[in-house]
Amino acid sequence: MRKALLSIFSLFFLFTATAQELQINADVQNPTREINDGFVELQVNGGTPPYQYKWSSQSTPLDSPRAEGLVEGVDYSVVVTDAAGNKAEETFKVPAEAITEHFNGTFAPIVASMGRILFWDPFSAIGIYDPVVYADYKRVPAPEWEATVEGKFILEEWLKPEGAQVKEGDPIAVVNKNGESITANANATGTLRYLVKEGGVIYNSENKEHVIEQGAQYLAAIDYENPVALTHPNGDFQQKDIPFIVIWLVLGALFFTLRMGFINFRGFKHALHLAKGKYDDPNAPGQVTHFQALATAVSGTVGLGNIAGVAVAVSLGGAGATFWMIIAGLLGMSSKFVECTLGVKYRFINSEGRVFGGPMNYLRYGLEKRGQKGLGKFLAVFFAILAIGASFGGGNMFQANQSFVILAGEFPILAGNGFIFGIVVAILVGIVIIGGISSIAKVTGKIVPIMAGIYILGALIVIGVNIENIGPAFTAIWDGAFSPSALKGGIIGVLIVGFQRAAFSNEAGVGSAAIAHSAAKTHHPPSEGFVALLEPFIDTVVVCTLTALVLIFTGMHEVEGIGGVELTSSAFGSVISWFPYVLATAVFLFAFSTMISWSYYGMRAWTYLFGKSKKTEVVYKSLFLFFVVVGASVSLGAVLDFSDMMILAMSFPNIIGLYIMSGEVKRDLDEYRKKLKRGELFRKPEKERVKKAS
Repeated sequence: MRKALLSIFSLFFLFTATAQELQINADVQNPTREINDGFVELQVNGGTPPYQYKWSSQSTPLDSPRAEGLVEGVDYSVVVTDAAGNKAEETFKVPAEAITEHFNGTFAPIVASMGRILFWDPFSAIGIYDPVVYADYKRVPAPEWEATVEGKFILEEWLKPEGAQVKEGDPIAVVNKNGESITANANATGTLRYLVKEGGVIYNSENKEHVIEQGAQYLAAIDYENPVALTHPNGDFQQKDIPFIVIWLVLGALFFTLRMGFINFRGFKHALHLAKGKYDDPNAPGQVTHFQALATAVSGTVGLGNIAGVAVAVSLGGAGATFWMIIAGLLGMSSKFVECTLGVKYRFINSEGRVFGGPMNYLRYGLEKRGQKGLGKFLAVFFAILAIGASFGGGNMFQANQSFVILAGEFPILAGNGFIFGIVVAILVGIVIIGGISSIAKVTGKIVPIMAGIYILGALIVIGVNIENIGPAFTAIWDGAFSPSALKGGIIGVLIVGFQRAAFSNEAGVGSAAIAHSAAKTHHPPSEGFVALLEPFIDTVVVCTLTALVLIFTGMHEVEGIGGVELTSSAFGSVISWFPYVLATAVFLFAFSTMISWSYYGMRAWTYLFGKSKKTEVVYKSLFLFFVVVGASVSLGAVLDFSDMMILAMSFPNIIGLYIMSGEVKRDLDEYRKKLKRGELFRKPEKERVKKAS
């Protein structure tokens, strides 16, 4: 009898355990040859429904059995939990089929590894800063409101008293939208707090302050009992890290600003005089004028980052990110001064008059002069390798790829013809770069003023049409910079977004511009440093700020779910219907000028490693033109991200050298100022300058 009962109990236990066991079946699909479109769909049996799905893909919600937009060739994990707490974990990989998918899948982990270094947060690592984003409350928007909506929202009636405890989904108010009554429901659980009185206007699209003000659409706030950590759809905590690369660049810029006695402000007037040709000596060594060197360097930085990147920054950080972006741009002017002064000082000019300069030279020979030959050689080679990779990727393929995408969006005839587009662009780029820096400087000297003029004029027209918004706009920028909402990550989050966008855009401290400026005709290295400090001012303080103001003045900074360039284009289009076509053309010119400038940067790094000969230059130029076609023809995702990150990584060896040689630059600056004060510098006769200007 006892054995029979024991057998029955064992069978029951086995049945129960089997019934509770979760079984996961998956449909893993790679639907097309396009990258990043794989999906995994689960079918779960056993256990106690409902199930929760914790995917490693942060964009996949906890209640979704299907993960989409997955990178082919990369592992994704999921933990399935049933209502009784039973768990099962599986890992899946969408098979890569096309060559581009194999490339993308191979580089995705490398990009992630580089990101962990470049965007590592030392403050949270040592425990003095909590990067997790917390919210004390959640605001309730007017129902059916969106950034582009037209009309008036009036609060008709409160359905719950202020201070009441409400649950998510509870009706709390009746809102009148253009004559129609709509019920507003609580979007969180907590204590209700009124932001608008009964009969009051919540949002009116004809009120410019409402359009500009961030958060004007909210009628109530629901206070949490305790701060709540915000999460991604998959349940991971949202974080606002303080990236190491941004700290590295900004602290360097701050150090050089102080070390050079605020050269970014005190030297601005003299920099303008130099750029205008007031001190151009035709007999000075070098290949291009001060202005041409500046135009070449500006063309390498002013580009998609100023249009798409700023839109992303304002979307993530709000209007306040604009303020910190400007501050970072002003500080970056000092970094440019130091690196470009050294670029000229340690350049090499061969018997044919061709210039070889840049961080490779001053890192190697400048440090060798200080008895640090081994360190100098290592940093120079490291920089050159990174610069070559960056020139093929961020300075080439990314530009070709994105310019094609943008132009194809505005001109449908181009759709599907990326290869032909790439061939045409490669031919145009080839015609320019075959002539070397002199040819590049002539083209950029013409393109940069035109493309910058078109963009600045368009931005000023948009701002002028909305000039009555100037007060609310600057109020939004100031308030957003110092008292941002928790949803934007607090003041640290907004500050970092602004600094990050400026650092990524103007490349101050990266060292790339020193290669172009080293070719300038001058006897005095600091003179080119003065000219170079104008570059971050043009790139960030002027162009990036104008982009941000266009977004804020038109209210597009509140729009969500739209990409960077598309958002900027929509902002321009809201005032000038046909301007998106002009913007698309300007974007192509930005990309084209960036490509030809970076071809020179990469070639100088290439010749440093493989020898200064025409043959090695032809090999590099051929490879560069090949990658133009590749970039326009296919989507390479992580490959482009990897190449773009190499641009930022260039700042590590460069800034180390700048720190070590900053004292030398300060002495050269002091000596230059003495010569300037004594009138010992070459100065072009007034009549000649007037004749040239006319």
